[in-house]
Amino acid sequence: MHKRNIGVLEVSEIGLGCMGFSHGYGKIPDEKYSIEAIAQALDYGCDFLDTAEVYGPNLLPENLGHNERIVGKAVKGRRNSLILASKFFLHSEEIKNNSIYNVIKSHLESSLKRLGTDYIDLYYLHRINPQIPVEEIALSFSRLIDEGLVRGYGLSQVGTDIIRRANDVAKLTAVQNLYNMFERGIEQEVLPFCLENNIGIVAFSPTSSGLLSGKITKDTVFEKVDDVRNFVPQLKRENLEANKPVLDFLIDFAREKKVAPVQLSLAWMIKKYPNVVPIPGSKNKERIIQNLKSSEVHLTDEDISRIDSELANFTIYGHRGFEEDTNTKFIKN
Repeated sequence: MHKRNIGVLEVSEIGLGCMGFSHGYGKIPDEKYSIEAIAQALDYGCDFLDTAEVYGPNLLPENLGHNERIVGKAVKGRRNSLILASKFFLHSEEIKNNSIYNVIKSHLESSLKRLGTDYIDLYYLHRINPQIPVEEIALSFSRLIDEGLVRGYGLSQVGTDIIRRANDVAKLTAVQNLYNMFERGIEQEVLPFCLENNIGIVAFSPTSSGLLSGKITKDTVFEKVDDVRNFVPQLKRENLEANKPVLDFLIDFAREKKVAPVQLSLAWMIKKYPNVVPIPGSKNKERIIQNLKSSEVHLTDEDISRIDSELANFTIYGHRGFEEDTNTKFIKN
C-alpha cells in the first residue's frame, strides 16, 4: 500500500479504525476474531491503527481500555513496523487537584500498558474540553514528545481557530475529524489550513457509518444495543430517502469504474487531498480488506471534478457537523 505523510509521521494511505471490535456496531466479535482481523489488515499493508481508551462495550467505565488491549495483543511482535494512534478524554474534575500535564501523562501511561508499548506514535485529545485552554494542553503534549513517550499529537472534531491556537504553541501532527462525501464541512477552512501547515487530516467515519456502501436502505434495521448507527443523522429513515439521489449517483459511477461504491468514496478523498488518511472501521474481515483495497482504485483529475460537481448539486440531509466538544451529546467516535 502507498504511504503518505501526516505531520512527522509516515503512514499507509488508508488506516484501520479499530472501534468496531469493542463498540459502536452492535454485538462485538470474540477477541480471537478481532485479533485475526487486525493481523489480516497489517498483512495487507495497512500500518496505521486507530484506537481510544474509551472504546469498550457500551462505553461503560468498567470497559475502559477494552479496544486498546485487543490492539495491543494484535500488534505484539510487530510494533516497530506500525503507527499506533490512541485518544483520551480530559475531564474538568481530573485537574482540580492536579496539573494538566500529570493528568494527561496518567492517561497515556495506562494506554501504553494496555497497548504493550513504551510510546504512542499519535496521541489525540478525543474532544476539546471548553473549560481547559487548548494552549495548556498543547504545552503538555510538547513535554510528552520531548520525553519520547509520544511522537506526535492531535486533536479531534475541531475547527480552524482551535487548530491554529494549538499549533501556535506546539506543532500539531494531525487532526481527526468527521469527513466523507456527506460531511464535507472541513473542506471550507480546516483542510486548506492543515495543508498549508503540514498537518494531517485523519478522516473518521469516511464511509458515513456504512451508508456509502450503498447497501443501507430505509428498511435496514440496526442492532438495538450499542449501535451508533441508530443515532447517525443521515441514517434516519427520512434522510435516507432524501439522500438517495447522492447514493444513486455514487452507485452508478462505481459501476462505471468497476469498483464497489465504498471504494470509490475512499479513493475520492485519497486522490483529492495528499494529507488525508481515512480510517474506515469495520468488525468484518472481508469488509476491512475491501476498504483497504480502495488504495488500488485509480481516479483521474477528471473523475474527481465530476464527483465534486455532482456533489455540489445535491442537498445533503442530516448533517452532523465536525465540531464537537465534551459538552456535545452525540457519539464518541
